[in-house]
Amino acid sequence: MKLAKYTTAAQGNVAVGIVEGEQLRPLLLAGSSYRTLSDLLDSKDPAAVAAALVDPSAAPLDLASVALRAPVDAQEVWAAGVTYKRSCAARQEESVGAANFYDLVYQAARPELFFKAMPHRAVGTGESVRIRSDASWNVPEPELALVLNARLELVGFTIGNDMSSRDIEGENPLYLPQAKVYDQSCALGPWITLAGAMPTREAIGIRMSIGRGGETIFRGSTSIAQMARTFEDLIGYLGRDNTFARGAVLLTGTGIIPESTFTLRAGDKVEIAIDGIGSLVNTVVQG
Repeated sequence: MKLAKYTTAAQGNVAVGIVEGEQLRPLLLAGSSYRTLSDLLDSKDPAAVAAALVDPSAAPLDLASVALRAPVDAQEVWAAGVTYKRSCAARQEESVGAANFYDLVYQAARPELFFKAMPHRAVGTGESVRIRSDASWNVPEPELALVLNARLELVGFTIGNDMSSRDIEGENPLYLPQAKVYDQSCALGPWITLAGAMPTREAIGIRMSIGRGGETIFRGSTSIAQMARTFEDLIGYLGRDNTFARGAVLLTGTGIIPESTFTLRAGDKVEIAIDGIGSLVNTVVQG
């Protein structure tokens, strides 16, 4: 089952629905004990609850007729770094002085985890991601995102784009928060696929293409099988001495990074596709 947040032209408020093929079945949350998507995800059986809340009086909507929103409510968004060998190599390219630290993180028992965004800094598919105004080397980072409930149980998956200013982080690793955390620096979507509907982990492929001026200027792919860490390992460290009353979204790192001569430009189109979920598409704007 796939759960989405959306708006329609006729109805401005954000609603929740089940995605089935090219249609969306609206859920009737009014009058229930579930007010938001995160409330559904925190239930004992999100799929059963969502199925029971389908609005019997509402006709299915064509997906093309709705605007999909980032599938988060009040959850914190966190991210893991250096979980793929390609990411380790790229971070070493950014900063020669810190290269040893990145190699140690890749091999260490403790992963690199960092805060990425609150919902107001996240955008959904069809919306714009942003390049920082004070950065000159910027890349998208396509990542599988783990959707966790308040008990830190893995209930679903979505797609994440962890926008990064590589020149800022490369200048000094202590600048990582500025390189990673700013308005429109995180894209999530297009919806959440519940855990039971995903392919086996080894079969989950990730693909990214970047378009500019009507041409594809970058294309890359990887798979979850290339990750050096498990989902359980990352979730376990995230939950150490931390509580998440509304749940959390955890980006699991990237294995697709353009060559060091590449940087995003305003107007570029970034498309990330992950098996079992769909495609997250965003246009780049300059801060």
